[in-house]
Amino acid sequence: MKTNTALAVLAALGGAHAFWRMECHGQVGLARIDPLVNPDEVGQHVHAIHGSSGFSMKATYDDLINADCTSCAVRQDKSVYWAPALYFQHANGTFQYVEQVGGMLAYYFLNPDRNDPNGKITAFPRDFRMIAGDSLRRNYSVGDPKAVDPEKSLWASLGQTSQLDLEQRALGFNCLDYNKDPEGSLFRHYLPDKEYLDANCHNGIRIEIMFPSCWNGKDVDSPDHKSHVAYPDLTMDGFCPKGFETRLPGLFYETIWETNAFAGIPGRFVLANGDVHGFGYHADFMMGWDVDFLQQAVDTCTNSSGRIQDCPIFDIQSRDEEESCQMQQPRILANELVAGLVGNTLPGGVPIQDGPGPATMKNPGPATASVQVPTVTYAPGVKPTDTAYLPGQVLHETSSSASTSTSASSAEAEINALAQPATTPAPTSLPVDDGKYSVVRTEYITEGNVVNMIVVKEAVEYVTVTTTTVTAPKARRHLHRHGRRHHH
Repeated sequence: MKTNTALAVLAALGGAHAFWRMECHGQVGLARIDPLVNPDEVGQHVHAIHGSSGFSMKATYDDLINADCTSCAVRQDKSVYWAPALYFQHANGTFQYVEQVGGMLAYYFLNPDRNDPNGKITAFPRDFRMIAGDSLRRNYSVGDPKAVDPEKSLWASLGQTSQLDLEQRALGFNCLDYNKDPEGSLFRHYLPDKEYLDANCHNGIRIEIMFPSCWNGKDVDSPDHKSHVAYPDLTMDGFCPKGFETRLPGLFYETIWETNAFAGIPGRFVLANGDVHGFGYHADFMMGWDVDFLQQAVDTCTNSSGRIQDCPIFDIQSRDEEESCQMQQPRILANELVAGLVGNTLPGGVPIQDGPGPATMKNPGPATASVQVPTVTYAPGVKPTDTAYLPGQVLHETSSSASTSTSASSAEAEINALAQPATTPAPTSLPVDDGKYSVVRTEYITEGNVVNMIVVKEAVEYVTVTTTTVTAPKARRHLHRHGRRHHH
């Protein structure tokens, strides 16, 4: 099915909010590489990487901007955009990579600070880098997890505008079904379970993340790659906090994953960092533009269509050129299996850690509890009126394959909950096996201000068994084009 690309940006308070949508159809790499968190060493989990072929475990600004190619559509953009890959765990424990559909879209929103509606948007400086989200997060702590977000106008009065709160609301898991109106962006802040995905998301899942767009005006990085930037009080727009008055382009990533290819196959989806609920989704950015050119683009590429083709200073390359651009894989990772069926563990041996406490970078042993996630619901995107454009609200992806006509169910993700203690933290020491007894699980019970750790053990008995190999069923693949339809 051939579709036309059309985007709408409506007038907002203080004037029209311009933007452009950077198309990155090609994956420049799929590997355990993260030069921000794990510089010059193998990363903890697999990332889907888009952008400059100069990316590496110790990439610098000069490496990126002097690279031979980019997997994004604009030749002048040698930035790198990356986020965790998505896998499917079959019922027999085997993990399989979930294919991306159409690469990644990186929106550049040019929203001024509401304290200064006519203020300047400053281009990212040389060597700038940042991270959005928290890979180790395994819960949702903003209000009632079973309720949808309150109206944004109420966030401040509810005390829900801390950077921790805004960071959690900067995640979106958009259920795609092209036979009905699209969901609003950042509507759902967790990954629905497979039952819901099979019944409702017939065209896959679009994972979204918004980056902070307020800067302290001096530091290009910080030890945690976050402290030099901040979210405005409405996540995508609003007022910048004191000390972060410099407004940057607002980066927003969209990535579609072909979860529908696994419809009817027993198992579950899990992010490469061992997160099955999505609370730990995150993304990284390394600046790779010529600073003066990017500032020129920020100042002049303000066509309300949002199309990069409507900005005359952009040099657009073909999709074939995008998809042919590849980074050089480090020798240590050259033979690591990260696509297709990858074995009985996630690449790197990353354990699945349910929460609700933070995950660890190392294998912590058996999971201690399950975590409560919000009730699965659906809400169509609304057409903007007097607010800035939000991606996904009037658009959705189009597919070249027919969609299943299964009606949406009222399934709920009812997962056994263990509330995170709100007083003192749980004990940090982990129980160990003593040879005679094996740890089955660890539970935490809060009594007043005290958190008690209860360790359940069972006797260990060794027996000899005969094992057989079970081959995971092949996922059904559908080819898609990363297009969009415009709804009025």
